[in-house]
Amino acid sequence: MEGNAVILVISSLGIAQALFLCFYLFTLRKGNRRANIFLALLLLGLTIRIGKSILNVYLDLSPWQRNLGISGMLLAGPCLWFYGKALLQKPKTFNTITYIHLLPFLLFAILCAFVPNDGSYWAYVFYLGVFFHLSIYILLSVHVLSKTRGKAHRRISKWYRNLIFGTSLIWLFYIGNITGIIPLYIGGAIFFSFLVYTFSFLLLQRHDFSLEKYSTSNIDVATSKKLFIALKQLFKVEELYLDSTISLSKVAERIECSPRDVSRAINENQGKNFSEFVNAYRIQKAKALLADTAYLKEKIATIAYDCGFGNVTSFNLAFKAETQLTPSQYRNQFKPV
Repeated sequence: MEGNAVILVISSLGIAQALFLCFYLFTLRKGNRRANIFLALLLLGLTIRIGKSILNVYLDLSPWQRNLGISGMLLAGPCLWFYGKALLQKPKTFNTITYIHLLPFLLFAILCAFVPNDGSYWAYVFYLGVFFHLSIYILLSVHVLSKTRGKAHRRISKWYRNLIFGTSLIWLFYIGNITGIIPLYIGGAIFFSFLVYTFSFLLLQRHDFSLEKYSTSNIDVATSKKLFIALKQLFKVEELYLDSTISLSKVAERIECSPRDVSRAINENQGKNFSEFVNAYRIQKAKALLADTAYLKEKIATIAYDCGFGNVTSFNLAFKAETQLTPSQYRNQFKPV
């Protein structure tokens, strides 16, 4: 009895957490809005299905209630596919005809009172049809992932791959339950709960979901690399970093692309933000001046301003973070004995 209580608590908390995430994604205004909605619908579909599993163990559900829960799978499949297209391919619009893929879910949910759910032959046909339907969309999602390999941001692709994998495991669990390979019926709910907890952790850590800041950037990995090379060439030739008022938008304007694309190119290819990227050039310039005996009598503040820093404090902090030495300590290494 105690074991059942623990299972019920874990499963119920997973459902509650999933509903919270659905609400969060539905109301999230930043990032890829369409992708967020499809992800919320995918999660909602799985929650409806898993919720039915929990209730069916502890309550005596009527056939139409069980069918309504099963319909969640018909929502999850298309939304997994839609989410991949919105996240990786980023079409400007979805054709109205595209949403016909949601028709099986709507029909099944509306007619749930008439769909057999009594252990008969036709009940199994409908039930297996639902899982076949989900398997088709899992394969379509894999196809979207493979088509965008090397074009989409690596972290976005990895996130979507993991989402497909998690959905596939839920599918496999229920198939195993139908065939008798996996006897624990509520085990799917337990697995789903842990999946949701992991999902929530990533969200709170802003790890995989920090990729949303690039989800509206239209450049692929190859273009990102070319853009970064052009950016480095511009900084090397024109020494833009010497301008203390240089900004991301100004640089983006010079190379005729969006600030978001510039930021993404720097982050992907050097693992830095724009400020760190610019300061690295400034510090290299400062190191050259501090090591030059012709500048021995020059004040540290003067060198800081000449290298593009707006104030001495930020120069000292950035310099020490880069070299583990203060500017004065670095200069002393090159003073003639």
